[in-house]
Amino acid sequence: MSDLSISPALLQPTPTPTARMRETAEAFEASFLAQMLKPMFEGLSTDGPFGGGEAEGTWRSFMIEAMAKQTVRAGGVGLADQVVAQMLRMQEQAQ
Repeated sequence: MSDLSISPALLQPTPTPTARMRETAEAFEASFLAQMLKPMFEGLSTDGPFGGGEAEGTWRSFMIEAMAKQTVRAGGVGLADQVVAQMLRMQEQAQ
């Protein structure tokens, strides 16, 4: 008797091209928002018993990226919607 097990990855539905476009547009929006948020944190001082140091700059960038991704998950600023719409228009013109 053979062990026939199906990989969970095979059970996942294949994303549609529009879903992949949306995913790409949301990643772009998150990257854009992270770049816009970065200057807001550059001038902050982090004095205190747990602040400062070289590692804080690294962790701050992770925090900014997480804030940007959460903003997109919460609806974003509309950039992803515009990017998807433009990508669909370009796809229609190519056909």
